[in-house]
Amino acid sequence: MNIKRKPDWLKIKIENSEEYAKVKQIVDSQHLHTICSSGKCPNMNHCWSIGTATFMIMGDICTRSCKFCATKTGKPLPLDADEPKKLADSIEKMKLKHCVITSVDRDELPDKGSQHWVHVVDEIRRHNLHIIIELLIPDYEEKLLLPIINSQPDIIGHNLETVERLTPAIRSKATYRNSLTVIENIAKSDCIAKTGLMVGLGEKESEVIQTLKDARDAGCQMVTIGQYLRPRMDNVEVTEYVHPDIFEKYKIVGQELGFRNIESSPLVRSSYMAENSFSKISKRI
Repeated sequence: MNIKRKPDWLKIKIENSEEYAKVKQIVDSQHLHTICSSGKCPNMNHCWSIGTATFMIMGDICTRSCKFCATKTGKPLPLDADEPKKLADSIEKMKLKHCVITSVDRDELPDKGSQHWVHVVDEIRRHNLHIIIELLIPDYEEKLLLPIINSQPDIIGHNLETVERLTPAIRSKATYRNSLTVIENIAKSDCIAKTGLMVGLGEKESEVIQTLKDARDAGCQMVTIGQYLRPRMDNVEVTEYVHPDIFEKYKIVGQELGFRNIESSPLVRSSYMAENSFSKISKRI
């Protein structure tokens, strides 16, 4: 087996501060899930050590089996009706000014969990009227997306994940064009539309640039680009460790296309340093 050696620019400094322990205690005591741990995010130590985390709602078992993702696949447990309150309490204890929430896919539910999202946003707002709420949602059709939009989060993200050519091999059930429609439907609202891409899966530079153009044409205002890192041996292999210079090239292209914010570097993830990204485009908040 030919395992690629990670380059120096992907080396991660391990941090374990008092804040890390505090975040872990809050998450564990409330029996919450985070994509940081479920997704084996390389930035988990850093983010938790500065007192933040990306929460994952509706359990830790997904109904899909995307080839890049470390989240468990199978039959999910019933939704926890107390989760919105436990989540809001945790966010309040962490004193977050900007919270990021994602979820597993729940295709087995009649509404795919969209109403649960509404309960989550409403409960967080009830605790803190001025907090910035950023969601990273599944590929909801418009009728399921609308109630989430109406709950008035500040940012709604939906990740394209990869270029159109590779989507069928990398993502489970989701399609590239349908995801663009989700972004377009978000962009029609007062919410900021955001998306994220991984590179190192065998895409060409021209395909990444075309994906950025497609996202911008759909009305996307924020985008993240990061290096795909294989979380488990049964996930798809890394094809290439993309040099930081290429990430900088993508950033310049994104700026020229008119994105209000583009984060592009090897360790960037959808929610990484989200508060800083938002502050760059919204000084009025």
